[in-house]
Amino acid sequence: MYGEQPLFGLLNRIGGAPVADHGPWPRYRMTRDGWLQLIAELEGSAWSLLGLWGEPKEVYAALREDMSGDIAVVSLDCPQGRYPSLSPVRPSANRLERAAHDLYGLTAERTTDPRPWLDHDAWGVRRPLSDRPGAPSPNPGPYTFLSVEGEGLHQIPVGPVHAGIIEPGHFRFTANGETVVRLEERLGYVHRGVEGLMRGKPIAEAARLAARISGDSTVAHSLAFARAVEAALDVRVPPRAVWLRALMAELERVANHLGDIGAICNDAAFAFMLAEMSQLREAVLRAADLCFGHRLMMDRVVPGGVAADLPERGPALLLDLCAELRRRFPPLVTIYDGKASLQDRTVGTGVVATGLVSRFGAGGPVGRASGRGLDARRNPGYAPYDDLEFEVPVLTEGDVNARVWIRIREVEQSIALIEQIAKRMPGLPRGLDGTTPLPLVPLAAGQGAREGMSLVESFRGEILTWVRIEADGTVGRCHPRDPSWFQWPLLEAAIEGNIVADFPLCNKSFNCSYAGHDL
Repeated sequence: MYGEQPLFGLLNRIGGAPVADHGPWPRYRMTRDGWLQLIAELEGSAWSLLGLWGEPKEVYAALREDMSGDIAVVSLDCPQGRYPSLSPVRPSANRLERAAHDLYGLTAERTTDPRPWLDHDAWGVRRPLSDRPGAPSPNPGPYTFLSVEGEGLHQIPVGPVHAGIIEPGHFRFTANGETVVRLEERLGYVHRGVEGLMRGKPIAEAARLAARISGDSTVAHSLAFARAVEAALDVRVPPRAVWLRALMAELERVANHLGDIGAICNDAAFAFMLAEMSQLREAVLRAADLCFGHRLMMDRVVPGGVAADLPERGPALLLDLCAELRRRFPPLVTIYDGKASLQDRTVGTGVVATGLVSRFGAGGPVGRASGRGLDARRNPGYAPYDDLEFEVPVLTEGDVNARVWIRIREVEQSIALIEQIAKRMPGLPRGLDGTTPLPLVPLAAGQGAREGMSLVESFRGEILTWVRIEADGTVGRCHPRDPSWFQWPLLEAAIEGNIVADFPLCNKSFNCSYAGHDL
């Protein structure tokens, strides 16, 4: 059936060979000529790059045809450790290609930027995940930032160490007076070797690592890993567990959006909103703790099901939480909308064009504030969202104000989703304290290695996770791609032409993850 659809038809036509035991979407093994033809087709197409990752002698890419929704994974054997770069036609591939080079030694030919990305000359080894790791450079030179020429320009280096409790990242501003001409980011300071740590681990241990990729998205990353494993092993999750997962995901989404709205306002010198939103966020986290035994619900979503059920009083607690949010949140929205000093800072600041968002395949509030309305809960979609009523808010202004309003509307939608789930949860609670786990479906690895991929909507946007489960039931390979990979580059575009003082505001309106990006 795959051959009848546009993306699959093209891959068949250019010589892609379907690979067995890959779910839920097909994988095609390409020849080098087929890979080059695919690049040529991408030049003028509306296909999004969902992810790109490497292995010692193979490169993979996940693609989506945005009109039809077709999704496929393509791979290319790289016996010489080289492959034609996708970055000339999909700029979002560049940093992923650089990361694949740093980790696996794969070289992207004719790439738009060959500089190292994750490797800061601090590992004590080169290409740590390749078949032949190498010794580090004896005298590594400084990282080369892109040059900017022009009269009256000066540079402002910021980070990687910042004030307060915040992850490290370096930002190199080139400015003319107060106006930013270029921003260039240098990330990778919190690289923890997650992909290497997952290799050879039992599924349960790898799931704990997935839950810690980015702490504020622990439910979403756990869900993405679980769904990828379940796709690979063809595991069916109990209906109640499916709904509990969605409940946890929406609680996580509300908590993070409330925190972001307050933090954005605080960066515009309106601390009142931060205080109020922090109180609401705290109410959500306390409800999560009462319902699932952990404020962030870490390790509660596991492959095969969930590790904690709602207590008997859980639905009532959640409906009370939603009632409190419905009472206290709208007046704060009215204050935001009517505060002239806030609007002066957020309206027209940090604009990202719709075309640029589409070119990078960015989602979440960043994408939806600039007219790109994709949401993994709807496209490709997954249960139980096909049985729930919700809207995906989309704006086109693309500025800080639009990104705030997308968060506001998503909070409203998530409150409605939590109410629906609390009232319609299938099955009966199994424990009175929320700690009794649902029975997990046995995870049998089958006759050989099996592969699976998932797309899950986090509060930042789409998370892609791809796994290979070996015959012995261990994880042979896992690639988790956080939404931040496709959003960090757009922050560089958002600040261009704005003043330096507006960078914290733009940065917080994106709220990209350092840890989720650096892995």
